[in-house]
Amino acid sequence: MNDAQKHTLLALARDTVGAAVSGKPLPHPRSDDPRLNAPCGCFVTLKNRGRLRGCIGQFTSDKPLIELVVQMAKASATSDPRFLANPISSRELEHLDVEISVLSPLARTDDPLSLRLGTDGIYIRKGCTSGCFLPQVATETGWTKEEFLSYCCAHKAGLPADAWQDPKTEVYLFTAEVFGADFKDV
Repeated sequence: MNDAQKHTLLALARDTVGAAVSGKPLPHPRSDDPRLNAPCGCFVTLKNRGRLRGCIGQFTSDKPLIELVVQMAKASATSDPRFLANPISSRELEHLDVEISVLSPLARTDDPLSLRLGTDGIYIRKGCTSGCFLPQVATETGWTKEEFLSYCCAHKAGLPADAWQDPKTEVYLFTAEVFGADFKDV
């Protein structure tokens, strides 16, 4: 994505979060840009002074990226189950950082250790449970490949930590184009 496309999506996410938190109508974006209208997955992450306040996304979409950013920004601000008891307030807005991760398609792997730390994200699924980590989580935590996979299984998917080694567990890799800004700077 070029800088103008990134800026458009970040400003849209910022405006959406502000509207959602304040109870105002959400933006209805339109664009002639083919990249912004392409259907693909994305996550929107919100942090207050480096502390996670919301992160919601989806891996695929049948709607344009520009519309999915609105949907995920609203969900990150108001519907992340980890923060329902302590939702983002309008007073927090000036302290928020917004990060958008535009995702590649998922690719199933039979060799989970082939993942590239800091480049590949993981999505792990077994039965009705699943969990994921965006690629930047490995960089932020400093985990090894085994730790990255094990923490995702145990702490995100609710599986045994070594479930990624079970052939019945599906492990998918994906990449993300990640960009962000301070809420007030967008």
